[in-house]
Amino acid sequence: MNKKYLLALDQGTSSSRSIVFDAQGRVVAMAQQEFRQIFPQPGWVEHDPKELWHSQLATAQEAVAKSGIPPSDIAGVGITNQRETTVVWNRKTGEPVYNAIVWQDRRAEPTCARMREQGLEPTFRAKTGLILDAYFSGTKLKWILDNVPGARTAAQRGELAFGTVDSWLMWHLTNGKVHATDVSNAARTLMLNVHTNQWDDELLALLDIQRELLPEVHPSSHVYGHTHAQFLGASLPIGGVAGDQQSALFGQTCFKAGLAKNTYGTGCFMLTHTGAKFQTSTNGLITTSAAQATATPEFALEGSVFIGGAVVQWLRDGLHAIKGSGEVQSLAESVPDSGGVMFVPAFTGLGAPYWKPDARGTITGLTRGSSVAHIARAALESIAYQSAALLLAMSRDAVAAGGAPVSELRVDGGACVNNLLMQFQADLLGIPVVRPQVIETTALGAVYLAGLSCGVYGGLAELSAQWQVERTFVPTMSRERAGELMSKWERAVRQTVAV
Repeated sequence: MNKKYLLALDQGTSSSRSIVFDAQGRVVAMAQQEFRQIFPQPGWVEHDPKELWHSQLATAQEAVAKSGIPPSDIAGVGITNQRETTVVWNRKTGEPVYNAIVWQDRRAEPTCARMREQGLEPTFRAKTGLILDAYFSGTKLKWILDNVPGARTAAQRGELAFGTVDSWLMWHLTNGKVHATDVSNAARTLMLNVHTNQWDDELLALLDIQRELLPEVHPSSHVYGHTHAQFLGASLPIGGVAGDQQSALFGQTCFKAGLAKNTYGTGCFMLTHTGAKFQTSTNGLITTSAAQATATPEFALEGSVFIGGAVVQWLRDGLHAIKGSGEVQSLAESVPDSGGVMFVPAFTGLGAPYWKPDARGTITGLTRGSSVAHIARAALESIAYQSAALLLAMSRDAVAAGGAPVSELRVDGGACVNNLLMQFQADLLGIPVVRPQVIETTALGAVYLAGLSCGVYGGLAELSAQWQVERTFVPTMSRERAGELMSKWERAVRQTVAV
């Protein structure tokens, strides 16, 4: 095939990015825009859906222009997106009925608590692999239908469409012709039976959600439709879609059971591929659909940290300790350690493996000698502590299932460029932490999926051959010292929930 370029639309929690890649997985051009974070009240997080669309389109147009490549030379478009974030819009007008409710949002927790009390969690867990938590899309959708005036009635008349952000973008890119999603995004809604990759009528009834609202579900590598030529200068096939974390797992070429990656973004997300095996965790993790190149279901174990890199944003915007996120490493390195300070950034509760929705952020171990540098160091280290707790849980699950503990961790996302953080991560884990040459693996996964369906790549082996290491961080801390630090972390976590 003579078209050797691919375009990734990477719609994240704090910014929209677009990247043009060549067929070897190298970045040709990139554009990025931040957008507003809306906090109507504590625990609520929203985005303006129109801002998501306009910022994503603007960055796509800018990246293509920067690349100097004729749009007709782009073989396909891959979309990857913040998962669980929920949008409902009018099918005729395209107008959202409410702001997008972001994955971090906790407003649906009372609904989840009632359903847990009714003994419904085992039903959801068996069919979806998920626990009943406000994190997931289905209860967010239910909140919109129950609380936005006229929404439920309009839904019953078939006037509304629900989607995660991928669906919202595809609907616009195709001028309303495509209302679809992929299995990895659908698997995060509490409404998909991941064993069959079909919407589940029992789960829809329990959530009181009409099937007519929902998008069609396809494999992650699939030609969903074509962009309207007015947007990108040519009508391009949308050939790959995956939720950001499954996309990163694919971009890290973790195609086989036992391979693991951690993405250091706004949150931190660790996934271990389990192949065709639906493995239930006994250590606080969830089972989720992996990005799927075919119609055959594939799975992963996942742990989600709600506040990862967002803690650095808080240091900048909330505490005003730094002027720019890039300053945090030098501030943290100005002290030899955290001076006994522990920072648990449970701003919106704690995710895996704790699942404590009522936890709130705490800073412990403060003394008269503590400085803002110690707090900054503790904030950075909190990202590694939370990720270490996830990997330890994953290794326990792997051993319980008759497998081996994870032997190396592949890393990506914006914060993985922080060498201090990556070394501390390796020290806590006691295994190598491996950073690839291309850390834009979330976007890369989306274009790999698109390239497979659009004929750029012949198969997974070709993609695996492209993955290359930039740096390996080898642990230098004794296991005894690492164990002591993890014990202090767990004690700090227990202090985040009032007894």
